[in-house]
Parts: sequence; C-alpha cells; structure tokens
Amino acid sequence: MTVSAPSLAEAAVDVLTTADPDQKVSKTYLHAAAWRNSEVSVGHCTPPDRPARPSAPRLCAPREMPKRSTGPKGRIALVHALAHIELNAVDLAWDIVARFTNDDMPDAFYDDWVMVAEEEAKHFEALNSQLDSWNTAYGDLPAHDGLWEAATTTADALLARLALIPMTLEARGIDTTPPLMQRLRQADDEKTANILDMIYKDEINHLAVGVRWFEFLCARDQKRPTDEYKNLLDRYFRGVPKGPFNIDARTIAGMTPNYLAPWLES
Repeated sequence: MTVSAPSLAEAAVDVLTTADPDQKVSKTYLHAAAWRNSEVSVGHCTPPDRPARPSAPRLCAPREMPKRSTGPKGRIALVHALAHIELNAVDLAWDIVARFTNDDMPDAFYDDWVMVAEEEAKHFEALNSQLDSWNTAYGDLPAHDGLWEAATTTADALLARLALIPMTLEARGIDTTPPLMQRLRQADDEKTANILDMIYKDEINHLAVGVRWFEFLCARDQKRPTDEYKNLLDRYFRGVPKGPFNIDARTIAGMTPNYLAPWLES
C-alpha cells in the first residue's frame, strides 16, 4: 500500500504543532525542500489556534520585558527578543500557508510564504547561535506575545493578515534595524551587526511578498490598495503606525509612501 506524502497544509500544521524550536526549524527546512521539489500538493488542513511553544520563554506584557540596548548588559536581551520575533515569524509564515487554503490563491503565493518560513528559520538559528556564544539560550529571558495576538485577530481575513503583520508589524523592523546596526558597530559588535544586516535584507523581500499579495487581492476585489490598507489598520490595529519610516527600503519592497501618507508628518 502506497502512503501519500503529506500536503503542504499538513506540513505547515506539522511545524505549527511542534514545540521544540530546533525541531521546528528542522521541519521547516524539510517541508520547504519537499514543496520546492514538487513532491506535495497544497491540500487542506486546519491549523491550531496557537502554535505549540516550548515551556520557556515565559510570555509577559511588553512593559515587563527586560531592557534592551546595544551595551554589554542589554545586548543579550536585544538578541533574545529578536530571536523570539523570528521564531514567531516561522510560525506566522506556516500559518498563512495552512489557514488560507480556501482563498483560491495561485501556487506562487505558497512559493513565497514557504521561502519566507525558511528564511525566518535561518534568522532564528543565527540569533540563537549568537546567544549560545554568550553562554545563554533562547528561553532564558521572558518574551511578549504581540505578534501572535495580531495573528489571532486576523485569523479569518487574509487581506487583513497581510496588512497587519508583514506590512505593519514586521515592516517596523525595516525602519529600526539600520540605526541599530550602526550602534552595534560603534560598540564593536560586528558579528551581531552582520546577522542583523542579513536579516534586514531578507525582510525587505518579505515585505515585498506581503505587498505583492495584498495588491493581488485588492485587484481581484477591485479595491484601492492604499485606501484598503488604512481601512484595515483602522479596524484591526491598536494605535497607529509610528515613524520614522525607512521610506527608501519600503519603496524598494513596493510599499510606496502613499500607503503611509495618513501617518506621515506634513
């Protein structure tokens, strides 16, 4: 009896229901390779409401997070927080693969998000390795749950998910990373700065993925992208996008200043 390979949606759920970070990363690489090699179909599989998580880190409110900085004491907290974001990003990419298989998206949509999941796994590995070099590990410090809270509020709306997560919350890293890299280099931490530079370049492309499919859906639904982006943020986002914005990098990704016009200083 021949046993068929799991679908891409089933593979996504396999990653989402794996708690151990190292196994989550390994499965990401395994399933991404199977998809690239055309070994699986998209399929359907209901993702969990929340991804499986290890017992640590302890999740807490953002105000309870340890102070981050580029100085010797704050650097571990900084890299730990970034590692947590990247591990969440692995799950967010697989969640968008599994959760929206009924939205009649082309295979290129899944190509993009599988690529994003693989690169986010690479980011987590690099940051976790840096923590290890400082005799600490992911989970040794608390972390907050803001990214997944945003995923929960957009679980039934792909357009809102794209607007809120890749185009708003994750895009914020494109704004904040260049000055952070500069401060790390001023503190003679070239290794961490180089890791952030690698992540920064990938994240510009990830924003481009979000914008590309946001505009694809807007065109299909005959909506004006910049107007719809504001409408969705008014509905789903707590607060407003705050600058300064990295306009050059966002424009490279296709997120032109028109998207941010309501929040740019006149």
